Amino acid sequence: MEAIYIPQLLRARERTLSITIDEFISGFDSLTPIRGRMIVKHGGNFLEVSVTAETIITLTCDRCLQQYNHRLALDTSELIWLDKNDFIPESYPQEREVSWDDLSETLSADGHFEPQTWLYEQLSLNLPLRHLCGKNCQKPLTPDSEAESNSDSRWAALAILKNQLSQ
Repeated sequence: MEAIYIPQLLRARERTLSITIDEFISGFDSLTPIRGRMIVKHGGNFLEVSVTAETIITLTCDRCLQQYNHRLALDTSELIWLDKNDFIPESYPQEREVSWDDLSETLSADGHFEPQTWLYEQLSLNLPLRHLCGKNCQKPLTPDSEAESNSDSRWAALAILKNQLSQ
């Protein structure tokens, strides 16, 4: 996906650009290409960006540590304010007072919008917080239960370290 020159959107039909997505995104590991549609609409002093997309990713279960595939579906939109002033982050001091109005996404009205970067951020925000392979996922054995049953060798190194520290 190429960067979109924001003033050029004003000349597009209905000030809207529709992008078909069918590709892998650099830095976002997925089994299948991200497929969907992104719509970028110029609203005068803001961009309205919406996307409907999906892909399949591989996650590691937080309980049993097994890998499993997860369907990641994305259906979201965002308003990005356009600032007439030249916005140069480097010109701000490292510490400064921030108002609630500053806590929104802004772009230069004469700048570029990076759809691939925006899509990467939205996919990352949509990842599940807890990675569970299923409702019936069994918890791994604890070090105490390992002493009773040697069926889970992943705890062996921890048990050895625990014994060394207790001596």
